[in-house]
Amino acid sequence: MPKEVYANELAALKHSGRYRERRVFSDDVIDLASNDYLGLAHNKTILQETITELNDLDAHAAKASMLVNGYTKVHQAFEEALCEANGFEAGVILGSGFNANIAMIETLVRKGDALFMDEKYHASGVLASKLIDGELHYFSHNCSSELEALLKASTAKRNIVAVEGIYSMDGDLVPREIIMLADKYNALLILDEAHSSGVIGPKLMGILDHYDIVVKPNHIKMGTLGKAYGSFGAYILASEHIIDFLINRAKPIIYATAPSLFDTLLGHQSLRYILQNSERLCSDIARRQAIVKEVFGIEVEGLIVPIVLNDNRKVMAIQEKLLEKKILIGAIRQPTVPAAIIRFIARLGVDESAFKAYCLEIKHAIESVT
Repeated sequence: MPKEVYANELAALKHSGRYRERRVFSDDVIDLASNDYLGLAHNKTILQETITELNDLDAHAAKASMLVNGYTKVHQAFEEALCEANGFEAGVILGSGFNANIAMIETLVRKGDALFMDEKYHASGVLASKLIDGELHYFSHNCSSELEALLKASTAKRNIVAVEGIYSMDGDLVPREIIMLADKYNALLILDEAHSSGVIGPKLMGILDHYDIVVKPNHIKMGTLGKAYGSFGAYILASEHIIDFLINRAKPIIYATAPSLFDTLLGHQSLRYILQNSERLCSDIARRQAIVKEVFGIEVEGLIVPIVLNDNRKVMAIQEKLLEKKILIGAIRQPTVPAAIIRFIARLGVDESAFKAYCLEIKHAIESVT
């Protein structure tokens, strides 16, 4: 076997403009690329309070899986706080949103069940859907009429609908009608709130908070800590019997070391901060959205700003041009998106008084390349 066994495939990626690489960016760049929506990854008060809490513990690591002796009062307290804030009966925390989607979908869709997944659902859910024993049906993005036709025709033992609160690339919300359809047809509803938790709703608790929908027994919420919460990890909230079933059957829960104590404490501190400051944070978000509309003519419902260019090399050129100005944005290419986009985040961690100027620089860079 030759030494470079994937050389041809890598060459093809480079030729098509789809080659990816890790980069360490300078500390002085203006970060408009990360999903640190509220800027909490830079909040030193939250960090120091977390360190103090961690220092007071006997051990600073989980040491084992949750079902051996890795489950601690730290994990339990955070799960209870998440349930109280979001209106759910029970919860479980996991190591990442990717693992949470694998856990939910691979475990909950049993033989004789049917999974109805939005065609733009996250890659982790798509991967998990390949592991299920039940039927799999994709429906057109945010199309409630197509979903209703599928649910109406279903003869499955259980129907399960999987959607996102805010879609990570398009930045749009799942329509209220789709949530109502899950209730109407008595389907389990999986809500991936990775990009909506901490961003929308009067309490910033996500899509159900945004639509003022009371949590029902068929609702399942997944949220991540690595975005608005400025930490790392994820959680699943649901009725008690669903969480109990996941704890007993979900491989990413059973066979993984329990989530980091530091990250769990950090996430809990962030939850407290968000709840205590929700009114101010909502106002800050609204002002950023207004600037985006003024400069680009785009109305965004969260903090994700996608601009479709449909050219891999152009989005990379725009990213490099902006880096010369010390502004970092996302250049997203296939297969992550159907057509290449510029994606930037109207982060609260970026100085608000300068944000409009950064938007104008982005607009100028796009115009100069296109």
